[in-house]
Amino acid sequence: MAKPTLIATADVSRIEAPVTMKAYLMCAFASFGGIFFGFDSGYISGVMGMNYFIHLYTGLPIPAADASKEVLKAFALPAWKKSLITSILSAGTFFGALIAGDLADWIGRRTTIIAGCAIFIVGVILQTASTALGLLVAGRLIAGFGVGFVSAIIILYMSEIAPKKVRGAIVSGYQFCITIGILLASCVDYGTQNRLDTGSYRIPIAIQMLWALILAGGLFLLPESPRYFVKKGNLEMAAKVLTRLRGEPEGSEYIQQELAEIVANHEYEISVIPQTGYFGSWMACFTGGLRKPSSNLRRTILGTSLQMMQQWTGINFIFYFGTTFFQALGTIKNPFLIGLVTTLVNVCSTPLSFWTIERYGRRTIMIVGALGMLICEFIVGIVGVTAGRESQHNNSAVQSQIAFICIYIFFFATTWGPGAWVLIGEIFPLPIRSRGVGLSTASNWLWNCIIAVITPYMVGTEPGEANMGSKVFFVWGSLCTACFIYAYILIPETKGLSLEQVDRMLEETSPRTSAAWVPHSTFAAEMGMTDKGTLAPEVIEKVTQETAHDETPAAAAAV
Repeated sequence: MAKPTLIATADVSRIEAPVTMKAYLMCAFASFGGIFFGFDSGYISGVMGMNYFIHLYTGLPIPAADASKEVLKAFALPAWKKSLITSILSAGTFFGALIAGDLADWIGRRTTIIAGCAIFIVGVILQTASTALGLLVAGRLIAGFGVGFVSAIIILYMSEIAPKKVRGAIVSGYQFCITIGILLASCVDYGTQNRLDTGSYRIPIAIQMLWALILAGGLFLLPESPRYFVKKGNLEMAAKVLTRLRGEPEGSEYIQQELAEIVANHEYEISVIPQTGYFGSWMACFTGGLRKPSSNLRRTILGTSLQMMQQWTGINFIFYFGTTFFQALGTIKNPFLIGLVTTLVNVCSTPLSFWTIERYGRRTIMIVGALGMLICEFIVGIVGVTAGRESQHNNSAVQSQIAFICIYIFFFATTWGPGAWVLIGEIFPLPIRSRGVGLSTASNWLWNCIIAVITPYMVGTEPGEANMGSKVFFVWGSLCTACFIYAYILIPETKGLSLEQVDRMLEETSPRTSAAWVPHSTFAAEMGMTDKGTLAPEVIEKVTQETAHDETPAAAAAV
């Protein structure tokens, strides 16, 4: 675009164009990525409790219907195999999320997600073909790289294309799709659990390919993020995709004003921390010091610790090891059914967050959610070491434990489940956003991996294992207490702000005063506007010359 001009505005209410229903649906489709992430996380718990799978991977004979309790207890995967099978996926996703941060800036957000789907399918094929531990683990590792790509960049993509007033709800839709994926996995596990052939575990594994194909196919029809093109200095492409996303006519004044604000904010961030090459762009995530509220270092610590805390809530203990944990209690007749019930609670609760996250804000629901979870966790633990012990044969006590586990899941699904993902997509400035989100997602998977490794030993009943049983909920309750304190001290309020306004809010407030902050100026006005109401030419020139339009052909075609 030769000598481009953009109409700018000093009115904070006009920095985002009106949006049509078609545009909302385009933004919402991206959340479908949560389904195969959730399915992949959810199916493994049931598979590791299937008779044929245990027989195939341990060599133990399948117990007869009248087998003793001791025989039934001994018929299980050893803790080290559970740990390896579960955690290896998280190891792959950790590295996949880090790599995705680079790729998203190089080939585009949309193309990176599609590449992640392709890698994931390769991993699923290997898992489906497996009859021994080696190939299964290799397949889960490769699939993990694909999940890492998608889980990191889908959040980035949705945050960058979604309108500010529903951004929280749309990103929460990703968490909702995760819960649907977990529910579908539980249903498929429940349907194949009694098969006495490889179909018992191959069917749940192979179905995952369908979700990846749907997501990749749909993304071929969606546009690239306009903020990616601004980062690449291609304002013409940015204007085209923004026009499509907002459903506005070409050349609309609203589109120009929104684009001018994105451009001005990007130039402001570059002026604060100039880009100095590949390694410099990674180091930029750790600049600014701890004393400055809006420093990149503070934001990176906030993003990575948010995802760590989400894992500390212990939710994946239920979804990864729930079936085998309920089996080990010895007081539940059908642990697969209980696992299905807890998953159904997760699915039915999450849509409430679409409303609460925009009505009450991110900070408030995270504080309330942590408080609710810690109370439920401690109740489950207390009942488990008193009336709920196996020796007491008290079915009512066990039922109350299950009830409070379901209430705990409700609190997670409506608060920390979606809230942590929403926030990491909002708190990073454009120059480091892809790497910041990648680091935050990698933190989630690192702690996911750590918990997946240690949990089987915490509740395992073999010699040398902790055999904590219900006492493990005291651990999760204590960690939820840490989440409550963390949320009160460190989580800011970002409700109703554009991504550019979040930058300014973090500069001017502390987390505890952030909810009262109101936008008072635009970046376009501060960086310079002409008498004709357009963004200063020197600002546009700097942005367009930063990278000389070095986006890839795949990204350039994504209009």
